[in-house]
Amino acid sequence: MSMNNKEYIFGRNPILEALRAKRPIEKIFIQHGAHGNNIDQIKFLTKQNGIVCSEITLQRLKEISEGIETQGIAALLSAKSYVELEDVLEIAKQKGEKPFILILDEIEDPQNLGAIIRTAECSGVHGIILPKHNSASLTSTVAKTSAGAIEHISIVKVTNVVSIIEELKKEDLWIVGTSDDASANYTEYDFNSPTAVIIGNEGKGIRKLVKKHCDVLLKIPIKGKITSLNASVSAGIILYEVVRQRIV
Repeated sequence: MSMNNKEYIFGRNPILEALRAKRPIEKIFIQHGAHGNNIDQIKFLTKQNGIVCSEITLQRLKEISEGIETQGIAALLSAKSYVELEDVLEIAKQKGEKPFILILDEIEDPQNLGAIIRTAECSGVHGIILPKHNSASLTSTVAKTSAGAIEHISIVKVTNVVSIIEELKKEDLWIVGTSDDASANYTEYDFNSPTAVIIGNEGKGIRKLVKKHCDVLLKIPIKGKITSLNASVSAGIILYEVVRQRIV
C-alpha cells in the first residue's frame, strides 16, 4: 500500500509471509511492547536477512499507517533487491573492466538518490554502496526519479561504510573522497586504476571517520558565492570525469 510515495505492508502474518518469500524489504517498524510468536519470528528473520528493525511509538505507527490496522507492525518495501559486494566485483570482471564503484555516505533526499542512481547507471558504474542507516530508502520515489535506472544497476547495502572501504582496499581499489577542503582538483587525479568514489551527505559531506579512510580527497572548484554543489550534481561531475579519462 502506498503512503506518501512509500510502499508499506501491515499486519503480522502478511509481513511474516513477505519475509519468508524473500520480498525486498527496506525496514520494519514494530510498536513498543508488541510481542507474540509472529513478532519473535519476524525479528529472527530480519536479523537473519540483515533488515533494519526499529521499535517505534504507537503514535508514530499511526502516522505511518494513516489509520490502517497494523497489529503493531509495518514493513517499508524496497523498490529493489540488494546484492553483495562480490556480485559487483564480478560484474566488472565479466565486462573486462577495472572496478568502478560509487559509495553514497548518508544521502538523505530520495530525489537526490534517484538522480545519482540515474547518473551512475549512465556512466557505467558497476555498483552502488549505501549505508543501512541515515540514508534515503529505495522507495518508489527513488525508482521514479532514477528514470528506471534502478532496475539496471547493482546496489549493496551495508551496516558499516568504513568496513566496506577496507574490503575494497583489499581488492586493490583506490578510495576517492570528495571534500571542499581538499588540496587537489578532481581533474588532477588519474582515475584509470580500480576506483571507488565517495559522495557525502547533502549538508555535512563525507563523515570524518569515512574521510580518514580515503586514499585521496578531491575538490570541485567553486567560483560563485554559494559554497557547495548539490550532491547529485557533484556525483555527475566526478563520475563523468572517470568516464572521460577511461575512454580517452
